[in-house]
Amino acid sequence: MFEGLFQPTHLIMVLVVALLIFGPKKLPELGQGLGKGIRGFKDALKGVREDPESPVPGEPSKAVK
Repeated sequence: MFEGLFQPTHLIMVLVVALLIFGPKKLPELGQGLGKGIRGFKDALKGVREDPESPVPGEPSKAVK
């Protein structure tokens, strides 16, 4: 299903369409915002991995006796 999804011609077409929709002035701002969002998400995941004692949302807490 996704075999030919990331071919160079497809990526070029996506970039051309994005350029036509958003314009050359807005495109760098969108990329910067997307990069900051991804970086924040990775930092949040890293924080969860480093602290294994923190409670997991949706998991019942264990009572300490």
